[in-house]
Amino acid sequence: MTLQDQLDAFRERFESGELPRKPTQAQLDTMRRATADLIESGLADRALKAGEVAPDFKLEGADGNAVSSQELLANGPLIVSFYRGVWCPYCNIDLKALEATRPEFESRGAQLVAISPQTPSNSRKSRRDNGLNFPILSDKGSKVAAAFGVRFALPSDLVNLYKTFGNDLPTINDDPSWVLPMPARYVIGGDRVVAYAEVNPDYTRRPDPSILLPVLERLNSSVLA
Repeated sequence: MTLQDQLDAFRERFESGELPRKPTQAQLDTMRRATADLIESGLADRALKAGEVAPDFKLEGADGNAVSSQELLANGPLIVSFYRGVWCPYCNIDLKALEATRPEFESRGAQLVAISPQTPSNSRKSRRDNGLNFPILSDKGSKVAAAFGVRFALPSDLVNLYKTFGNDLPTINDDPSWVLPMPARYVIGGDRVVAYAEVNPDYTRRPDPSILLPVLERLNSSVLA
């Protein structure tokens, strides 16, 4: 089953009321409207693209140690995946799919990191609950997400809905601003040039990790040429 198949199956279960918390039609309408408005805004189209130079970053990992993109890129290509947080079931499905493909990334000389605005303690929970063996980095205020062009502010009706769901983002992220990154996937070469970029304002849509493998192979071929 592909990653998108898994995400679609979860969405169907959620929207049909198979899960303990059945959403009302009004709640579904609010979520769908927020996604449609974010798509319509064109923000994803203005995000960092393939062929552009990725910004440097240095962020705190789940273990409290700083992780530098410059140091990571010194060892080969870097896969960067932005996600919303430990509270998002779609993100957790995505993280598990990345973990399942991680050995193939590493066999092609690449390292993988995931970035979210949540606190390091919540990043530790992400790693523990999802069985992850790659770094989860905390981007407070989604500042690095903004540098990549994927940060957005939640509309007020979605903020109110998330509060009713118990998604207390100011506490989860230690930040009162109610900003998040759009789910995004980047492959960055050792020269900091983006070799692959995928940004989707619809958080229920994610690219399968396997499509990154040919990108890494092309990067390896260009280095050897």
